[in-house]
Amino acid sequence: MNANAAPTSTNNLHIAAFHAMPTPQAVQAKLPLTGAAARTVANGRADLIRILEGKDKRRFVVVGPCSIHDPVAGMDYARRLKVLAAEVSDVLMIVMRVYFEKPRTTVGWKGYINDPHMDDSFRIDEGMILARQFLLDVNELGLPAGTEALDPISPQYLGDLITWNAIGARTTESQTHREMSSGLSTPVGFKNATNGEVSVAVNAILSASRPHRFLGISGDGQVSIVHTTGNPYGHLVLRGGDGRPNYDTVSIALAEDGLKKAKLTPNIVVDCSHANSYKKPELQPLVMSDVVSQIVAGNRSVVGVMIESNIAAGNQSIQADRSKMTYGCSVTDGCVDWDTTAAMIREAAGRLRAVLM
Repeated sequence: MNANAAPTSTNNLHIAAFHAMPTPQAVQAKLPLTGAAARTVANGRADLIRILEGKDKRRFVVVGPCSIHDPVAGMDYARRLKVLAAEVSDVLMIVMRVYFEKPRTTVGWKGYINDPHMDDSFRIDEGMILARQFLLDVNELGLPAGTEALDPISPQYLGDLITWNAIGARTTESQTHREMSSGLSTPVGFKNATNGEVSVAVNAILSASRPHRFLGISGDGQVSIVHTTGNPYGHLVLRGGDGRPNYDTVSIALAEDGLKKAKLTPNIVVDCSHANSYKKPELQPLVMSDVVSQIVAGNRSVVGVMIESNIAAGNQSIQADRSKMTYGCSVTDGCVDWDTTAAMIREAAGRLRAVLM
C-alpha cells in the first residue's frame, strides 16, 4: 500500500451491521405501565426510601434468580414469593431479583435482553419487549422488582418498572454507571469491587449523589445531553472479593467507618452470594443467619440482604434441546432452591421481630 494514499475508510472497521431498535416510547406504547404496576413501583420505592432513612425499621431482601431465562418458571417463582412476602411483610420488605443483563468476565450468555432465545441469535429488539412484559407481570402481582443497571440505555425502556437498582462490582468504578445512577429514579446499591475494595463503592455513592451531564438517549430515541439532579439514595452492597467474605462484624464496622468519613449515611446491604459464600450457594443460609445475628446484637447499619434463589438448586448449562433442561434452575450462578429460600426468610423474620418491632 502506498504510504501517502488516503485510506478508503477509517470508521466502523470492526462493525458488521447496524440494526434499528424500537424507541423506548414505542416499546412503552406497546406495553404501557398499568395502574397496578405503577402502584407497586411507587409504593416499593417509598418503602425502600423510608428504610434507608431509618423511618421504617424493617429490613429489605432482594431475592430471586441469578438471571431470568424462562419467563414461565420466573412467574412461578414470583407467585410463590408474593405469598411469602405477605407473610413476613411486618418485618421484611421483599423485592424480587429480576436480572436481565449479565456482565461476563470473558464470554458467555449475556442475558435475557441480549439473547432471549439463548441460541446466539441476539434478538435484542425482542429481548427488550419480553423483559418489559415480564416486569409488568411481576409488578401487577404487587411484587416490587430489583435489577442490575448494566446497559446505560436500558433504563429508558424499563426504568418505570424498577423499584431498586444495583450497580455491579465490575461497573461500580465506571464513570458511565455513576453518571447513569445519578439520574435513576430508584434507590441504588453499589457493590464493592471484585477485589473486595470498598472505597470505590463509597466514591461511586458520592459521585452519583451529584448532578451530572452526559450523552444518552431520550424516550423518542434522540441522542441527547442528559441533565441529572443526583441520586440521594445510594448505599453500599458488600459482596466479598478475591475469594474472601466481607460480611463479618469487623468488615462491616470498617465499611461503616468509610461511609461516615465520606459523610454518607452508613446504609449497608449484604449480598449472601458471590465471594461472601465462596460462590457456594449452599452457604448462603449461613451468611444470612450471621447477618441476622449481627442485627439482633444491635447492628443498625445493615438495612438489607441479597439472596440468589430459584425453584431448583444449583445451576445448569444451556442445552440446544430445552426439554433436557431442569425447570426453574439457573443458567448462570448457582442458587438455593425454593424450600431453602422460604426457610431462610421465615427464620430471619422470626428472629428479627423481637428486635425490630
